[in-house]
Amino acid sequence: MKILALSDEEDKLYWDFYKPGMFDDIDLIIACGDLSPHYLSFIATFAHAPVLYVNGNHDGKPEAPEPEGCICIEDTIYNFNGIRILGLGGSMRYKNGPNMYTQREMRSRVRKLWFKLWRSNGFDILVTHSPAYKLGDGDDLPHTGFAIFNELLDKYSPKYFIHGHVHLNYGSKFKRISEYNDTTIINAYIKHLFKY
Repeated sequence: MKILALSDEEDKLYWDFYKPGMFDDIDLIIACGDLSPHYLSFIATFAHAPVLYVNGNHDGKPEAPEPEGCICIEDTIYNFNGIRILGLGGSMRYKNGPNMYTQREMRSRVRKLWFKLWRSNGFDILVTHSPAYKLGDGDDLPHTGFAIFNELLDKYSPKYFIHGHVHLNYGSKFKRISEYNDTTIINAYIKHLFKY
């Protein structure tokens, strides 16, 4: 199965230079936040694959529409052909605004998912906007990762953890792919295509 992960910046190849058939061999599209709803709607229109998304810290402005034809997986476990996908968008709270959380608030969100996690017997892919704490996060408050994500990785050992928020052009210490125990971590900045 081919999965296209997207985050943070619209890819000109899919947006300005789109050609019919570009998405034909993609089975699933996962957006990790901070993307224009018009961009996601455009992709959903031409892709035959479902487009799943979580919100980033720059999403949720009152004047912005929801992306049409896309599926929000915030605070739920979405099952795609037997693959269980958990979505938790947002970033560390560094100012007032939507989709920003303290460590305690994100922990509370995860705690409310206990029944869904139990009923689904865990998950296979964790989709977030922010990284986990000290696993590809930044040194400043806005880009600090959430510690509860580390606990989810430790407890459920998903095959993949896909996030955005920390742009790869911030510096050489930020990697596209890394490993944490049995989990492959993917920074989806702009785009990354991988096989599940």
